[in-house]
Amino acid sequence: MTDQETVTFLLLGSDKRPGASYRTDTIVVAALRPKTGQVTLISIPRDLWVYIPGWGMNKINAAYQHGELQAKGNGSQVLKDTILYNLGIRIDHTAMVEFDGFRRIVDTLGGIDVPVYCPYTDWRLISPELDPLNENNWALYTVGPGLVHMDGDLALWYARSRLKSNDYDRGRRQQEVLRAIYARALSTDTIARIPQLYADFSSTIVTDLSLGDILSLAPLSLHLNNADIRSYYIRPPLIAGMINEKGTYIQIINRDALQAMLQKALSSSPPLQEESKLLVEVRNGTLYEGWDALAAERLNYAGYDTRLAESEQRDFTTTLLYDLTVMQDPSRAASLLAILGLPQSALVSFPQPESEVSYVIILGTNYQPCFKPENLSP
Repeated sequence: MTDQETVTFLLLGSDKRPGASYRTDTIVVAALRPKTGQVTLISIPRDLWVYIPGWGMNKINAAYQHGELQAKGNGSQVLKDTILYNLGIRIDHTAMVEFDGFRRIVDTLGGIDVPVYCPYTDWRLISPELDPLNENNWALYTVGPGLVHMDGDLALWYARSRLKSNDYDRGRRQQEVLRAIYARALSTDTIARIPQLYADFSSTIVTDLSLGDILSLAPLSLHLNNADIRSYYIRPPLIAGMINEKGTYIQIINRDALQAMLQKALSSSPPLQEESKLLVEVRNGTLYEGWDALAAERLNYAGYDTRLAESEQRDFTTTLLYDLTVMQDPSRAASLLAILGLPQSALVSFPQPESEVSYVIILGTNYQPCFKPENLSP
């Protein structure tokens, strides 16, 4: 399913601790297509019931540890084989990070700005140094909606928590954090610091990527933005949850539906805008800080390039989408309205032949920032 022009990475997060058993509860495939300048992220739920070559049927998050128990350093190969056998995706490289390493990465970047579209509430340890086994050390914590600046500890909580959520929603949040890390890395001098960072995190990240591999791929990142990242999630109806004969919760694959989604996700189709790169300018006409970033990211998920601009006033009650194109394509305008959750009445025809942007959206207080990214991949 993965062609030879695609380079695939398996991104793993584990709760590995010295002397303790562990599983890879974060599993994300990143497929890079250098020729088309696109990246696809595919979140794999930890309870996916799969055949692990040389072992038998089990949850996919057990594959890595099983390989390590066979022979140290064999975990990544067993998980690669498992993904190839069950999903048809060839994995070229793997990278696994533990919790403490993830915190360090985010903090080294100076924190990340995560667009939180829908308010999220879950139990959070009041302070990282407190005993997590003492229930009095936990409290409900809420973030969003808005552009939330997160340090390593908050980003880890946002990416991992699921006590009041589920694994599917956690997969969505994990991809949001990955996008935010990428955006932060591009906005700083991270690319120039790759050799030093590679040395600093070599004890924290388990990977088969050499420094040379990373340096050879780094120039590609300079030409990719969030509009070039497509997000997909293995979730119902592609899979169905059930309790097996041992009383364990597992997720069974709907083979035909899943293969159809993976075929789409891994295709090397051209970008959404065939004839030209459309640029949508987003302005925040409200007093809700960060709403422009939320709307821009929403458009990015659908494949549109965006830029943010200041609004002349911040007291708009109604959200408006200005079509500045000469063609005034009704189907494309309708698509944008649907992506943003806006009615037809929000569209304003305003052709501007000399404009470098195709559309301008001015957010009003009636804008609803909450949306489902899984519904927007082109």
